[in-house]
Amino acid sequence: MEHLASPLPDNNDKELAAPESVTGVYPPKFEKQDPASNIWMKSFTSLALYLAFGYYIFKRWDMLLLITAIVMIHELGHFFAMKYFRYNDLGIFFIPLLGAYVSGRKREVSQKQSAIILLAGPLPGMIIGIILYILEQQSPGSTLFGIPVFKMSILFVLLNLINLFPVYPLDGGQLLNRVFLEEESWVSNIFIFLSAGLMCWLAWNLYASSHQPLYFTLLLFPLMMLLRLQTDSRYKTVEKRLESEQINTDVSYEDLSNEDYWRIRNILIEEQPGFRDFNPSPPYEYHPKEERIMTIIQSLLHRNLIQDVSITGKIFILLIWGTAIASPWLLKMDMSFLNRLGY
Repeated sequence: MEHLASPLPDNNDKELAAPESVTGVYPPKFEKQDPASNIWMKSFTSLALYLAFGYYIFKRWDMLLLITAIVMIHELGHFFAMKYFRYNDLGIFFIPLLGAYVSGRKREVSQKQSAIILLAGPLPGMIIGIILYILEQQSPGSTLFGIPVFKMSILFVLLNLINLFPVYPLDGGQLLNRVFLEEESWVSNIFIFLSAGLMCWLAWNLYASSHQPLYFTLLLFPLMMLLRLQTDSRYKTVEKRLESEQINTDVSYEDLSNEDYWRIRNILIEEQPGFRDFNPSPPYEYHPKEERIMTIIQSLLHRNLIQDVSITGKIFILLIWGTAIASPWLLKMDMSFLNRLGY
């Protein structure tokens, strides 16, 4: 079986052939080719799939484009906040029928920055929805691009309001987990399990009341959460091996030495069944799916959570969060909107 995805540089051939105990030289760790263009290509592909599935469900371009615009504004809020705080490898990815998310990497994660990033998604959409609602109250029955302004305002508010609920992995749930709970503690794990159970209950009740199988797509959220917990548990063995072999994981991927990359790679191949088709080194050869093992190594490198939110700061965040959730009721918005949306 051929495992060489891309040859290592020619000037390393002698070093690869020599015993490492003699030369002490290792070939370079794997790097993605032109990562920015790859990320944006995946983003546009996911958007195309999102629109295709959306049109299959809605059969109407106007409502599909409106919902896509709401999702895009929401994700751009996260994106620009993460860009401001200098996250790396940023990209927006759409999940058909479920929404979208922004991905990015940063070694030092601040609670304060995380709170701003998480609130930067739903708050702009809530504000837009409230402004549209007030304008509609002054000019009842008005339309924009052929869509009733009332529907636009309610969709803006509704989709972003749901994201503020304290249920993982929604923005509100991530905010609760990151700022108010000790992340990766047993309390955090219980919260994630409860969120998964709530999602299952919601999917079943929505299906029971409407008999629309589409609501079962909500089960993807608890499935992803439980898979994440299982993955985290599975890699505990790897982390113990890294610690016992005194491999420094308190570094960024850019600062990870070539030697440690190949050592961690060998440990992953030995410990994880999913990497059985990868050849351990030496010889030093990239696998066609080397990017997959690179991603796992990046996730194993310790992320530093900076707990920089004081009690006063937490109260302030809680007030903003609670006010945003309560805003439709505080403004006495017509909460019978679900019956008036026409679905």
